[in-house]
Amino acid sequence: MHATDLAVDVLLALGVGAELLCVVGVVVMRTTLDRLHYAAACTTVPAFLILAAVLVREHLSAGGIEAIATVALLFLLNPALVITTARAAHGADNPEFDA
Repeated sequence: MHATDLAVDVLLALGVGAELLCVVGVVVMRTTLDRLHYAAACTTVPAFLILAAVLVREHLSAGGIEAIATVALLFLLNPALVITTARAAHGADNPEFDA
């Protein structure tokens, strides 16, 4: 086993572990906004750990650049999705809410 294989395995294990923690948070939390907090966390640290594993393996080849683009889109578009979902949840919980 080479050092790069070990680095990829460690980064993937950390990324999957962080994703599992986020999933546990979504399942355990009681309110919609708390669940949304953990769902939003899935696109930050775990995604970057998996991106790092891909870059260690693929470098800046076509696969590495596609992974960078995917994680960048997740990281940049997730706040808009979270805010929209939170507003919709708040409106569903509060009938007097005006958007």
